[in-house]
Amino acid sequence: MPQTTAEWLHIADGFQAKTNFPHCIGALDGKHISIIPPPNSGSLYYNYKHNFSVVLLALVDAHCRFLFVDIGAYGRTSDGGVYNNSSLAQCLEANALNIPQATTIPPTNEQYPYVIVADDAFALKPYILKPYAQRNQTPEQRIFNYRLSRARRTVENAFGQMSQRFRVFGRPVPLSPMKVNILVMASCCLHNFLLRNLHARE
Repeated sequence: MPQTTAEWLHIADGFQAKTNFPHCIGALDGKHISIIPPPNSGSLYYNYKHNFSVVLLALVDAHCRFLFVDIGAYGRTSDGGVYNNSSLAQCLEANALNIPQATTIPPTNEQYPYVIVADDAFALKPYILKPYAQRNQTPEQRIFNYRLSRARRTVENAFGQMSQRFRVFGRPVPLSPMKVNILVMASCCLHNFLLRNLHARE
């Protein structure tokens, strides 16, 4: 997790360059990791996709690197619910992450905050942006949704890249939920390590 204002600004520069979305400091989403449910767990791990899972909540940068992960919530928990119970939500609410102060975005003179982009599963906050509702959109709102979608897709791309690299996620993981959590955390770390080496060679 970035610790300084300079680190957040560097992330925002990456989103501006790659997705043309200003003041974005991360893309947030959840992914269901399919598991074989433990005995006597009932419907705790049963999700809306009609299988069993634990939830991986992740914040990523414009290069699909994981900045924050929370793994282990029951599959029946919504992405928004996982976020609300996470340390990320607590830190954002307490303004404890040294996120940059709002600044102007040319050519306007209005102050805009630095934000995380997410989908409709998450509540709108001063620091979380999600798309406009699909109905009765103005042309400006359609453009905004398109730009936001480009930035938000980085987290979906990160999940896809990790699943392709580590084929264990292609089927229900035959381990206990605690070991699945360790496996997913290790995979996220290795994913970041491989991307770091890739960008170092560029």
